[in-house]
Amino acid sequence: MKSPLRGLIAAVATVGIAASAAACGNAGSSAPTALTVGFVVDPSWAQIPVAVAGGDFQKHKIDVKVVDFSSGVEALQAVAAGQVDVTTAADVPVAATLTRSPSLRVVADGSRWNGSRVVGRRSAGITDVRSLAGKSIGTPLGTSADYYAANVLQQNNITAKLVQVAPSAAVTAASKRDVDAVAIFQPYQEQVVAALGSDAVQLAGSNYSQHSLYVATKDAVSRKAATLTAFFAALRDAGARLTAGSAPAITAVATATQLKPDLVRTILPQFDYTIELKPDLASDLSSLGAWAKQGGSIDASQQLPDYSTFLDAQFLPGSGS
Repeated sequence: MKSPLRGLIAAVATVGIAASAAACGNAGSSAPTALTVGFVVDPSWAQIPVAVAGGDFQKHKIDVKVVDFSSGVEALQAVAAGQVDVTTAADVPVAATLTRSPSLRVVADGSRWNGSRVVGRRSAGITDVRSLAGKSIGTPLGTSADYYAANVLQQNNITAKLVQVAPSAAVTAASKRDVDAVAIFQPYQEQVVAALGSDAVQLAGSNYSQHSLYVATKDAVSRKAATLTAFFAALRDAGARLTAGSAPAITAVATATQLKPDLVRTILPQFDYTIELKPDLASDLSSLGAWAKQGGSIDASQQLPDYSTFLDAQFLPGSGS
């Protein structure tokens, strides 16, 4: 949210103004004050369900239709085809998609998560990063979790086997000892730790920070500047309630993601929900693009672009535009 790209939990219809994924067969909203927004159902973009439940879009006088997607690849395909005006997607798939759809723009970094870990099984002889040598690590290949695991191995000069495990199968793979360790993003990481209990060993071996981005079409950027500005102002308001850990915000995220409220309450403080778009994101995307190219997600003959040309921060609160 990737190859396969960040396949995530299916969602119930978003409260109030949501549309089912079937609605993405229509073009993005044509009205200047309306936005069709793709939402990969994941706590990384928790501002969206909180804004829906809290009426923030109505307060900012915009009409937002939310289309739920189970994966970043589907959401990015929809925005590239102009079926949604703006969508959420994680940094790894975005870096690859921009090489194929150069008219798209990254208009916000919705959250950062620095909590990536390789979760090993103590019973497999894993006690520290070095003990990963020769072990099998289950991860959804081509995703941010795969990138993190590969970085851990490379930075520590360790050889281990990365095995394809879908996000929804991570708990089963770890619990049934199909793999020695798992590298996965939230909420699955927390679920794996809980399932393994005292057998879980959490290993940090890389400083990777996962960026959860918003990507917009050229048409939305050129015709809906005021609406995009209002959209991110609404997400800023929702993010403040997330950061404060308000009960309605937790309920909204739990309802949208179909996760237990206690799990949501544990996960949310791990994210920085400040809406921003810093110039150094371009360097991060370049590194991710190089990794994706090496892994085959980007054609070997494709020259990586200057990712700074894709960043457009004019719509963010406090941008002065």
